[in-house]
Amino acid sequence: AGARRITFLRFPRRGLLQGSRAGAQPLQGADMHYTLNFGDLLPYAQFFTDGLALTAKIALIVTIFGTLLGILGAVVRNSPKHGVLYHLWTGYVELIRNTPFIIQLFFIFFGLPQLGLHFSADSAAVLALIINLGAYNTEIVRAGLAVTSPGQWEAARCLGLTRRQTYIHVVLPPAIRKIYPALVGQCVLVMLGSAVISQISCEDLTYAASYVQSVTFRSFECYIVSTVLYLLLALFMKHVLLALSRLWFRGDI
Repeated sequence: AGARRITFLRFPRRGLLQGSRAGAQPLQGADMHYTLNFGDLLPYAQFFTDGLALTAKIALIVTIFGTLLGILGAVVRNSPKHGVLYHLWTGYVELIRNTPFIIQLFFIFFGLPQLGLHFSADSAAVLALIINLGAYNTEIVRAGLAVTSPGQWEAARCLGLTRRQTYIHVVLPPAIRKIYPALVGQCVLVMLGSAVISQISCEDLTYAASYVQSVTFRSFECYIVSTVLYLLLALFMKHVLLALSRLWFRGDI
């Protein structure tokens, strides 16, 4: 019996895609049995470890600078709404949160060179991820600032603290404590979403998996390995960040 194709959704095919499949015939008597063989991947283990290391390095840099950018943005967005900087930052947040990340990445890597700004693949990936994370973290931190008691501001004024000192010593610590789990979750999500940077030849974990499967033709095994590595990295990242919170906030989050 011929192989059976399972289709969940069917859309009309047009143009080149339709023409390319015009002469395609269904496979007859296809063997549905498949034997996993991870041994073929062992000679390429270095590609996976290098890709994992680069993904972790990028995640570390992006988490630090994306969080700092988000805190800065939250302070700006918490300022009087008639300020120019407020409107500029609001536009940045809305632009980033309502456009696909891969378009932002392509704009930096392929678009900006038209203006004379050239970035390496790794630099473009890090910049795009920081900008993306900064926009999301802006709204997360701003939500924490929004629930700050007016009494804290009044107490700070009575003590003669400047607005900057009030944010650093009075407002931001409890606000960040409240929204810290959301920050951790967003940082992990951005790390996982960084898989698309392989589209600009950034040699991360996804790039390594794609390369190895193109050489070994062991797609299933390659993506099982990459899935497990992403899972381990995400869990490690989450537990490390939550453990750091107990040092910074001296309590459980």
